[in-house]
Amino acid sequence: MSQTHRKIKIADQVIGPQGDPGSLYFQMKQFLQHQRERGYSERTVGNREDLLIAFIRWCDERGLTRPQEITRPILERYQRHLFLYRKADGEPLSARSQTVRITPIRVWFKWLTKSNRLLYNPAADLDLPRMEQRLPKHILSSDEAEKILNVPDVATFTGVRDRAMLETLYSTGMRRMELINLSWSSIDYERGTVMIRQGKGKKDRMIPIGERALAWIKKYRDEVRPQFVLGDDDGTLFLTQQGESFSPNRLTQLVREHIDAAQIGKRGSCHLFRHTMATLMLENGADIRFIQAMLGHVSLETTQIYTQVSIRALKEIHTATHPARLKRQAKEQDQQQQPDQVPDQVPDQVPDHDQKQ
Repeated sequence: MSQTHRKIKIADQVIGPQGDPGSLYFQMKQFLQHQRERGYSERTVGNREDLLIAFIRWCDERGLTRPQEITRPILERYQRHLFLYRKADGEPLSARSQTVRITPIRVWFKWLTKSNRLLYNPAADLDLPRMEQRLPKHILSSDEAEKILNVPDVATFTGVRDRAMLETLYSTGMRRMELINLSWSSIDYERGTVMIRQGKGKKDRMIPIGERALAWIKKYRDEVRPQFVLGDDDGTLFLTQQGESFSPNRLTQLVREHIDAAQIGKRGSCHLFRHTMATLMLENGADIRFIQAMLGHVSLETTQIYTQVSIRALKEIHTATHPARLKRQAKEQDQQQQPDQVPDQVPDQVPDHDQKQ
């Protein structure tokens, strides 16, 4: 069985009244089925089910079993519960985590109202926590990326495969699941493109891929992949030694191990290459809209975070314009330094301004 998607957790115990089609639990089940019919992936539906079940359990503990009993103050109490909640390590939920838990509830109650199961939507104007604007924790330099790419032992089958996967992540910035679901027929070697089928939001997009990445993919395809194929071949490009698609967790662990082995002082996994590709291309002059197309972002606002990470241009302007420089350049090469000018060199000893003159 394919391991490309995690197993969706299905509640094996009804929460609330048994056999009541109007209960929160059974209304949630109908909502999730509607989501599937609209084309949402099982992964998305499963995540929403987990979060909604947590909310329904909280309601059941307080004697609330039907959607009609949920009011705006009840939802605000649940928000306060999330705000005060502490994880196993004692840390609170971040504003982002709180928002992730509230958003499916808002979508659910909007559906309940539109389908005339509720007269009004108590979650319509529910305020969400203010989201912090977080930048990527780590960005690789081009030298650091090369060190990671050189970690796999390409004298082995798995080393060639891993090098091809790392090169693909670095060259295209594709997401983890997009790499996992990549088929060998999606690569156009003549045009130097890769077709990503059913990416995030079930959207297709065609993006360029570099010559070096293509060379490693060819080597893997011709010399290694035939050794990994067992039984029926479904066309998945990158396979484990058992002839199966990678699971998300296995791929994350594999990439993390290579990054750690490079000993560059930075940690991360597949998304680290995505951040790095976007940032380095931006610093080297790529238009932000081309970066948006590469990454498959629906909104340009999502891509613009990389303009805050791209520091090279700002650093060059700072160096050229800020007066506190290590060495000053004379306006004319033959201009001699005047006695009252500030010296260009850093003094051997920093003066003690507290010393009496």
